[in-house]
Amino acid sequence: MFLEPFFKGRRTGWVEVICGCMFSGKTEELIRRLRRARIADLRVEVFKPLLDTRYDPSSIVSHDTTSLVAAPIEHSEQLLDLHPETSVVGIDEAQFFDDQLPEVCHQLALRGVRVIVAGLDMDYRGRPFGPMPGLLATAEYVTKVHAICVHCGNLATHSYRLSEEEEVVLLGEKERYEPRCRACYAKGNILRLK
Repeated sequence: MFLEPFFKGRRTGWVEVICGCMFSGKTEELIRRLRRARIADLRVEVFKPLLDTRYDPSSIVSHDTTSLVAAPIEHSEQLLDLHPETSVVGIDEAQFFDDQLPEVCHQLALRGVRVIVAGLDMDYRGRPFGPMPGLLATAEYVTKVHAICVHCGNLATHSYRLSEEEEVVLLGEKERYEPRCRACYAKGNILRLK
């Protein structure tokens, strides 16, 4: 094959995406995969968006308070300034990054880096969120995790906003959001409009 000599013997990278609604365990799964990479003695770097200061400004933290130190960054292009020996990159809250994130992840994968990204696939309106659609379309591996609907006990796929604010990016936890299945999410929105 034409490209075989170029790639022969080179480490290949890929992109993994962990997505789902709020409270579904995305960050918990990201942390689990990154810890396993460290157990394998791989050099790991972890990043989060600068604007996400909910639990800790310099760590990614799951809802069960498991955490890993992370570098807060403002633009996805900053991810390209990795240590040359880094082989695994973790990115949390990907929905808050700019639209260049899928291309940056692609570039890292071409360098031989395993890129693991976690983020909300939909915003509170049920629409694709930020750069997540591009990541989901181009990733080699996609894992969709689910929470449990707090109203009926079915699998939750939506993040229902409890408050009336309308801006798309509104940081919050259980005081502002709850996981709901498709039916309970729709029912709540219909009741809100009445």
